[in-house]
Amino acid sequence: MNTNVNLLSPVKLGRYELPNRIVMAPLTRMRAAAGNVPTSLNATYYEQRASAGLIIAEATQVSPQGAGYPNTPGVYSPEQVAGWRLVTDAVRDRKGRIFLQLWHVGRISHPSLQPGGELPVAPSAIAPEGETTTYDGQKPFVTPRALATEEIPDIVEQYRKGAENALAAGFDGVEIHSANGYLLDQFLQDGTNKRTDKYGGSIENRARLLLEVTAAVVSVWGSDRVGVRLSPSGTFNSMHESNPEALFSYVASALNRFDLAYLHIIEPRIDGNETVENSSNLGVGYFRSIFNGTLIAAGGYDREEGNAVLASGDADLVAYGRLFIANPDLPERFALNAPLNEPDRSTFYGGTAIGYTDYSILKQQTALTH
Repeated sequence: MNTNVNLLSPVKLGRYELPNRIVMAPLTRMRAAAGNVPTSLNATYYEQRASAGLIIAEATQVSPQGAGYPNTPGVYSPEQVAGWRLVTDAVRDRKGRIFLQLWHVGRISHPSLQPGGELPVAPSAIAPEGETTTYDGQKPFVTPRALATEEIPDIVEQYRKGAENALAAGFDGVEIHSANGYLLDQFLQDGTNKRTDKYGGSIENRARLLLEVTAAVVSVWGSDRVGVRLSPSGTFNSMHESNPEALFSYVASALNRFDLAYLHIIEPRIDGNETVENSSNLGVGYFRSIFNGTLIAAGGYDREEGNAVLASGDADLVAYGRLFIANPDLPERFALNAPLNEPDRSTFYGGTAIGYTDYSILKQQTALTH
């Protein structure tokens, strides 16, 4: 127990000295423009939250094939890179630090969102349960097409190119999204990976794609500006693993070879964007003795819980999602133990500045009351 460490303590993350341990979690908001291009509205949103020790920008598809929802940003076209440059310049003007989360949704897509109306791709031809969001409303998930072994190097290249484009866009680093039932997570877990080639079967084989992607991204950025996100207890997007302790222990241990900036763990009580009851022991503390580097915890923490997980030594930083949506000045509010704005769920996904850039900050609230 180290009571001298709290959310407002500075910390070294890779090559960066952060002023606090409060991370803005990657949050899909579905507010990119035509062509999946970030705009000045997105720049305002992130600039408002630049007092975070680190911003991890929303999940961003590395290719047209990687898209799974309407109006999510990409990082594969010159227009997208230029749009993201608006964001990174705005955050840097406020002396903030921002990483980009690299994303391929795999089977969590729909032909209407895919180039040429093709089937989404996945490790195996297994459909998720339920429906997905398209430009024409909710549609049932389809059975995806299993990637051929010879196609997988192109998936790795999509991530490498996305990493290059993120560098050109002015980000401070990148996070590889290997959580929440998207493509890399689909390869990891045996409920979605029934392959018989070198990317299926054993834990080592199922982890191969994530490790190849990590090596490719590190080749662009260097290891100290790359993080990885995992959801070892998650069942979101119809995920299932028969031996999660063995799988994620192996993955965390294998990632040690890269000397990454951090490993970002979604806690058992969060599944997708919902708080759930989950008896899994695969919280952030489980990985402290396995992963040699910095750990970020994400899991619906409040101020007191965040300080407690840092003081316990289980985590080094804490990521906040919904609280950052509603409180652009979250670090200041935590410092003052000030009241928090409540997030409006109805405005989380898609839409305009309403519920996006119009949440009040303490200075505005103080001015209104005097």
